[in-house]
Amino acid sequence: MEKLAVLIDADNASIRYIEPIFEEIAKYGIASVKRIYGDWSVESLKNWKEILLPLAITPIQQFSYITGKDATDMILIIDAMDLLYAGNLDGFCIISSDSDFTPLASRIRQNGLKVYGFGKKNTNHAFRNACDKFIYVENLLPEATTCPSPEHTTSSPPITSEKAEADAGVAIDTQTLNLLYRAVKDNADENGWAYLGSIGQYLNNVKPDFDTRNYGRAKLSGFIKTLAVFETKLEGSQMFVRKFNYSKLIQLIHTQSKPHEGKWLIISQLANNIKLSKDHNFEPITVEELIKRILSIHDKWVEFSPDKTQLKLKSV
Repeated sequence: MEKLAVLIDADNASIRYIEPIFEEIAKYGIASVKRIYGDWSVESLKNWKEILLPLAITPIQQFSYITGKDATDMILIIDAMDLLYAGNLDGFCIISSDSDFTPLASRIRQNGLKVYGFGKKNTNHAFRNACDKFIYVENLLPEATTCPSPEHTTSSPPITSEKAEADAGVAIDTQTLNLLYRAVKDNADENGWAYLGSIGQYLNNVKPDFDTRNYGRAKLSGFIKTLAVFETKLEGSQMFVRKFNYSKLIQLIHTQSKPHEGKWLIISQLANNIKLSKDHNFEPITVEELIKRILSIHDKWVEFSPDKTQLKLKSV
């Protein structure tokens, strides 16, 4: 297990997140050093006392010399550099939403140590990207069901923007969807399959604040499964992912609909016929999954009945 130093900026951290933060830190290593920095003479920090002792966090006193200025930043940075050069640690956890710690995170990483950042979603992107991994503290509360703003993706045809979203009704933005596409593509074998672990590592390297909990899923595997634009398979205990072949699906719909050209087709029957067909190369897929993917086809290619039980091909 990695030995970690946990350094808390009390001026820019909330007491309500501390216990969940330490539970999260336990996933990455052992909190060998636990320190919190603040001016403990001020009234606003008095509530911290009740949690410091149970969690064995050492408070470091730093008086505020100027009103309105965070006095703790410099002493935290000095302590961090002392710990860095002592050479007894594998990484640091910086708990703050203050972007002033961006150079510190960058400097620690230059020495080959991991940096885990914990802060609110309004934390400046510079600090988020300076960390190896940045965790939004809002996602750590048990009641957190955080959803991003509904900026629907407009992925390339034939997929609709809405159906590129998770089944749970959580929207995924275009930037994140394109990042997932690149992660799969850059780690894929000759058949288009990418190992889930490699995808996760890619996402963490490129976007340190990526967290599936923003989309209502605890794990990457569960998040990927909710996206109709990908298909998955298991080999032993390992999951692999590839982009779903919608072009092939549309071809199969054309083949199945030729005897009924220009007429409405019942989607459930269509999905069952495609599943029984030997022409598709999809992974073992249920009729329900096929229906979901058929319903996600862009309306440029098909027309759906109001109740979404039938479709009719468009001439493009």
